[in-house]
Amino acid sequence: MILACHNIEKSFGERVIVRAGSFHIEEREKAALVGINGAGKSTILKMIMNEESLDGGDIILAKGKTIGYLAQHQNMIPDGTIYDEVRSAKSDIIEMEQRIRSVELELKSLSGNELESRLETYNRLQSEFEARNGYACESEIVGVLKGLGFSEEDFSKKTDTLSGGQKTRVALGKLLLTNPDILLLDEPTNHLDLNSIAWLETYLINYPGAVFIVSHDRYFLNRVVTKVVEIENGEIRMYMGNYKAYSEKKQQLRDARLKEYYNQQREIKHQQAVIEKLKSFNREKSIRRAESREKMLEKITPVEKPVEINTEMHFTLEPSCVSGNDVLTVEHLAKQFDGQVLFSDVSFEIKRGEHVAIIGDNGTGKTTLLKILNQVQRADTGSFTLGAKVRIGYYDQEHHVLHDSKTIFEEISDDYPTLNNTQIRNTLAAFQFTGDEVFKEIRSLSGGEKGRVSLAKLMLSEANFLILDEPTNHLDIASKEILEEALNNYSGTVLYVSHDRYFINSTASRILELVNQTFVNYIGNYDYYLEKKEELTRAYAAGSGSISGSAGQTAGAPSISTAPDTSASAAAVQPGSKLSWQEQKEQQAKERKRKNDLKKTEEEISRIEDRNAQIDHEMTLEEVYSNSVKCQELAEEHAANEKRLEELYEMWETLAE
Repeated sequence: MILACHNIEKSFGERVIVRAGSFHIEEREKAALVGINGAGKSTILKMIMNEESLDGGDIILAKGKTIGYLAQHQNMIPDGTIYDEVRSAKSDIIEMEQRIRSVELELKSLSGNELESRLETYNRLQSEFEARNGYACESEIVGVLKGLGFSEEDFSKKTDTLSGGQKTRVALGKLLLTNPDILLLDEPTNHLDLNSIAWLETYLINYPGAVFIVSHDRYFLNRVVTKVVEIENGEIRMYMGNYKAYSEKKQQLRDARLKEYYNQQREIKHQQAVIEKLKSFNREKSIRRAESREKMLEKITPVEKPVEINTEMHFTLEPSCVSGNDVLTVEHLAKQFDGQVLFSDVSFEIKRGEHVAIIGDNGTGKTTLLKILNQVQRADTGSFTLGAKVRIGYYDQEHHVLHDSKTIFEEISDDYPTLNNTQIRNTLAAFQFTGDEVFKEIRSLSGGEKGRVSLAKLMLSEANFLILDEPTNHLDIASKEILEEALNNYSGTVLYVSHDRYFINSTASRILELVNQTFVNYIGNYDYYLEKKEELTRAYAAGSGSISGSAGQTAGAPSISTAPDTSASAAAVQPGSKLSWQEQKEQQAKERKRKNDLKKTEEEISRIEDRNAQIDHEMTLEEVYSNSVKCQELAEEHAANEKRLEELYEMWETLAE
């Protein structure tokens, strides 16, 4: 056991965070801490790190073990670069290398005992340096930075110019390189793109120490953790398995507890009815029996009814009218910023009822595309057309559609003046805003609270085409599940950007991946995308083109339309494709050789078959069959041809495949 919490207590005023909570983490174990927003997850991590005091109980870290902590807010070295900040995690190894170099210089001028003494020091330093993998230090730093989505051009960026998300990635990289015995990670996947999250999953699964994670990313938790610690209503419970196993076990336990509660209540009511009936007989014997039953009832330990935590959103999405079948048509769209091309010559269609997810690395232009479709930004070239009766509802991850100076109540009442006071309050109550909370100013709200206000406006919009930018950001797992259910029951059309793989898997019927400045189309959910990604990327690398979401596509099949020109010049101009221009040339050369060999094989087969037919005819001629020498020659030639034909048929099959 590396970390143990025994009977920990914490309250803020009358609000209880945890009461008599106990859990432990074993060495090398990967565990998650889950709970709704505000349950106290970050507070527990801070108590473990002594950043928050305990009201009671004990937190014990095994003797000699080190602990590393990734908080949600980061402090960086002033005026340092990304590389400097992350490299500082290896400062002791870097200093050791400098000492080794210094001793090497000293050895040149020493002799005798002094030389022997310094050689001992040198050998000791060298051994320790090698044992700590010092020679791979720089490559390890570069590997972690690239794994977290930083390019080599980013390494020299100053940390004080970075966004909050970029700073979190830098801090995560620095923490991973310190290799503590236990990692405490508070929302480590926030601000990571899909490739970086996948890299982090693999890193943590293979991490030699223990990991304790707070995260709302269910796909990530399913892949990484083998134990779940839950905090709910001030109580802590432990479940073995990943998030899916925890969720199923929790529901089973709750159902069993509820059944036990109702069974006990039914038995109590039955006994009470029997007691009343016995007393109504008004006989000494029946009264004694009633009193006996009352004593038995008093001894029963009541089963508590499972608590329903009423902090969930309650909403549905319903369009006010049905749109035409053609909802969105995008043609030859292109956008660049400061000379950097985000996407070019993008064309696609979205039909009524489709749920389309846009995925891709950070900085590829996903959010920019949504802003163009909402006319927040202009495209450089190209156009898009909305279909008949299409009404857009837009969810902006930066919440620019909200007004900082307004209260929550005003945000709703100003946009929907036909709603009365009761209707507005009922709507906001469904999104967890009650009492005086509705008069909070937008500028004072957390990211999660702003998200709930934006979702409330989205529900009231009655739009039939929802365009959503990272709708699950800042939502806890319960709220995500409610949003998933609302979208899956929504009869309109949805186009959204998300890095939440579980959410994509649950809600998308089609995926557009923004890669190499254009889109690749997958007809299916996220699991299907993973299955087909490599296959489709290979097909994509051989040509350029656009994608279509036409109704004629086969459900469940990948779709990619390529331009008719598949010549070497067409392939060569594909910017940033997975294969280099030289590799494409080599592939095309191999394909040309295969086709040429196939053609030659077919020609030789035809020639030999014709010759054998000719031999068969000649053997029927009197001047031939009467000449034994000639007959023997023709028979041998015919047999040799048959043997060669067998070889050619096998060769043809191989080439044709």
